[in-house]
Amino acid sequence: MEWNTLLSAQRMRGGKSKKNFKSTDLRSEFEKDYHRIIGSASFRRLQDKTQVFPLDKSDFIRTRLTHSLEVASLGKSLGQNIGENILNYRKDSGFTIQMKEDICHILECAGLIHDIGNPPFGHFGETAIREWFERNLPQLVFKGRRVEDILTPQMKGDFYHFEGNAQALRLVTKLHYLVDEYGMNLTYALLNTIVKYPVPSDKINRKSGNIKDKKMGYYDADREVFEEISGATGAGNCRHPLTYILEAADDLAYKTADIEDAFVKGFVSYYTLERELSALMEKRPDAPFDALGKLKELYERGAKKQPQNPESYAVKNWIVRVQGFLISCATYGFTSHYDEIMAGTFCHDLFYGTYGEELMELLGDIAFRYVFSSKTIYKMEVSEAVILDFLMDRLVHAVLYYDTEEKLNSIDSRVISFISDNYKNAYKLQAEGKTEEEKLYLRLLLVTDYVCGMTDSYAKRLYQEMNGII
Repeated sequence: MEWNTLLSAQRMRGGKSKKNFKSTDLRSEFEKDYHRIIGSASFRRLQDKTQVFPLDKSDFIRTRLTHSLEVASLGKSLGQNIGENILNYRKDSGFTIQMKEDICHILECAGLIHDIGNPPFGHFGETAIREWFERNLPQLVFKGRRVEDILTPQMKGDFYHFEGNAQALRLVTKLHYLVDEYGMNLTYALLNTIVKYPVPSDKINRKSGNIKDKKMGYYDADREVFEEISGATGAGNCRHPLTYILEAADDLAYKTADIEDAFVKGFVSYYTLERELSALMEKRPDAPFDALGKLKELYERGAKKQPQNPESYAVKNWIVRVQGFLISCATYGFTSHYDEIMAGTFCHDLFYGTYGEELMELLGDIAFRYVFSSKTIYKMEVSEAVILDFLMDRLVHAVLYYDTEEKLNSIDSRVISFISDNYKNAYKLQAEGKTEEEKLYLRLLLVTDYVCGMTDSYAKRLYQEMNGII
C-alpha cells in the first residue's frame, strides 16, 4: 500500500469545476470532511446515546458524543506522533509533511464518526438487535415462504452478525439523505479508515488469528460502496493503515474513560484500583511505567492539594498519565510494525507485545467485573432489551409487506409512518430495479436503519407512547 493512494481525497460525487473560477476556500478536502460531520444531525444525536450508563442524569458521565470527541483528539495526537516518526526516521521516502497533516485531519474525522452508526443503549443495543434476529428471523414468513429461505447467506449473516461498525459506513454513505444518494459524501480515505473489519458477514473468521476477520465491516447492500472505496485507496481487503490508529485511539479512550466514569459513579474506589494495580506490578516489576507508584504519588499530592478528597484527585490525574503512556505504546506499535502494516499482513492491534497491552487488558477487566457485570447495569440492560424487542417486533411486522402490492393493515401503516422520510427515501432509491428478494432484505435493513438512528430518549419515549404509557 502507498500513502499517495491511501490518502485518497476522491468522493462518490465529485465536485464540478468552473472555468475561470478561483475558490477562496483554502481548506483541504479532509478539513472539509470535518465540517460536514460537525454540522450533521447524525453527529448531534450522539449527545443522547449511551456510552456506558444510559439516560444518566449526571453531566460528568460520558455519552457517545463526548467519547467520540475524545477519540478524535487521541487519534489526531497519535497521527502527529506517528507521522513525525515516519518523517524523522525516513521510514517511507514518499511520505511528506502534507501527508502527516492529512493523516491528522482524517483521524480526527474518523474519531468523530466511528460510533455514528451505533443503536441506542450502547453496545448492549447491538447485542439486543442481533439476538432479536436470532430468535425471530427463522420464524418470519413472507408470502408463504420462510424469510430465511429467501435471503442469501450474506443477507442473513448481516442480521445475525449485526454491527454498529457496518452501520456507520452505511449511514454516512447512503442514509444521510439531504442532497442526494451519496450521504455525507466524505472522502474515500476517511471512509476506508472507519471500516475496522474489511470482510462481509459470510467471511467472518474469529479463528484466523487476524484481527480484521473478527466481525463484519459492511452489509451486502453496501458491498459496491466498500469495493469502490477500498479499490481507490489501494487497501483492498486489508485494513487501511489508519484504521489501526483509529482503533487504538478508541480502545485507549473508552478503557481509561470507563474507569473514570466507574469511579465517579461509585463502582470502583481508589483502593480497588490500587489493589488491582498491585497484582499487575507483582507480575511485571520491570514495567517501564510504574502505574501503581504513579497512583500512590498522585494520592499523596492530592492529600496536600485536596485533603478532603485525595482519591478523586489521584484517580482523575492518573487517567491522564496513563493515556500519555498508552499513546507512546500505540505509537511504538505502529512504527515498529510499519512494514507489516503497509503490506497488509499485521494481524494485531497496536498495543500487541507492549506493556500497554497488559495494562489495557487490566483496565478492561476491571470495568467488566465491577461495572458491566453489576446488577445495576444488568437491570438497565433488561429494560433496554424490553424496549428494543418491542420496537423490532412492531417495525419488522410493519415493513414485511411495505412497498408491495399487499395492503397494510391500519396499525402497520401507522407504524410505517413513524419511520423518517429520510430513511424511506433512501430505501426507495436503493430498491429501484431490485428483485423481490432484494427488496425484502432492504426493508429489513430499513428497520435497523431507523432503530440505529434513534437516541436513547427517543427509543424510550416511542416505546412508552406505543404502549399508552403517559
